[in-house]
Amino acid sequence: MPSIVGYKAALELRHLRYLLAVADHGNFTRAAEELHISQPTLSQQIKQLEKTLDVQLLDRTGRTVRLTDAGAVYTDHARRALRDLAAAERAVHDVQDLTRGRLRLAVTPTFTAYLVGPLAAELHTRHPGITLTVRETSQDRIETGLLTDEFDLGIAFRGPHPPGIDATALFTETLTLVTATPHPAGAGPLPVHHLAERPLALLGGDFATRGHIDAYLARHRVSPHIAVEATSVQALTEIVRRTPLATVLPDAVTHDRPGLATLPLDPPLPTRTVTLLRRTDAYRSAAARAFTDLTRHLVRTRGYPPAP
Repeated sequence: MPSIVGYKAALELRHLRYLLAVADHGNFTRAAEELHISQPTLSQQIKQLEKTLDVQLLDRTGRTVRLTDAGAVYTDHARRALRDLAAAERAVHDVQDLTRGRLRLAVTPTFTAYLVGPLAAELHTRHPGITLTVRETSQDRIETGLLTDEFDLGIAFRGPHPPGIDATALFTETLTLVTATPHPAGAGPLPVHHLAERPLALLGGDFATRGHIDAYLARHRVSPHIAVEATSVQALTEIVRRTPLATVLPDAVTHDRPGLATLPLDPPLPTRTVTLLRRTDAYRSAAARAFTDLTRHLVRTRGYPPAP
C-alpha cells in the first residue's frame, strides 16, 4: 500500500497538471475534456489545491477563467517543476547502448525538403530502436520549445538566440535560382535584375526563407513577377519541374531531385549558417548525442559547405 507521503506527492502533481490545463484553456469545461475527467471533479481538485495553499489561484468572475497574480507566479514554478521532473524521468530511463530511446527534433520548414529525410534514414539504419519525432515549425517556436523542454534538439539558423540556447554551427546554406532547364555550360551567373522579367514561384510570406529572398530583391531594387506562392517546398519543386517558372531555394534541395537545375545569380544571395540548437542546461541523452554526431557526419559526407 503506498505511503501517505507518496500519495500526497502524486496528488500534488495531479493538481499541478489540472491547474495548468485550466490556465491554458481559460475554461474548466475544455480543460476537463483534455484531461478526460468531469468538470465538477476538476473544479473540486482546484479548490483543494487553493485550500492547501491558502490562496486564490484562479479568478472565476469573468467570461473566461484567469490566473490571479498569485496563480501566475505559482503556475510559472509549476511548469518548471513538471518540466524538470519529465527530464529526470527521461534521464533515469536513458539507454546508453541505444537499443531504445526517443528523440524530439524540431526544424524550420525548408530542412524537411533536403535534410530531415537523410538524417532520419541514417538514424534508423544505425539505431532502429530510437523513435524520432519531427516537428516543422518557425525558429522562434523551436527556441521556445527547447526552453520549455518540448524538444530535445532543433535545426535552424544562426541567431541571435535567446539566453539559455546553445547553437552549434553545422554548414553554410546557399540559395540560388532553381529551374527545370540546365544552365548552359560556360554561361555566367544570371544578373539579378533579370528576375524582374522572369515569372517566379516562391514560398509564401510566412516563411523565413521568403523574407530572406524579399530582402535580397529589395536591396537590388528588383520588383519580381510572382506567378505562384506555395506553402511547401515539395509543391514548389513539382511546379518548377512541370512549368517554365523558376524559384529560389537552397541549392541542396536539387541534390536528390532529378529534373531540377541551379542557376547562380549575380550578385549571389547572402548565405545562411545552419545550426543545431539545444537548451544550455538540458540533459543530453544518448539518443541526442548520437544524433548530433550523425548530423555532423552526414553534413560532411554530403559535401555541404562548412560553416564559417
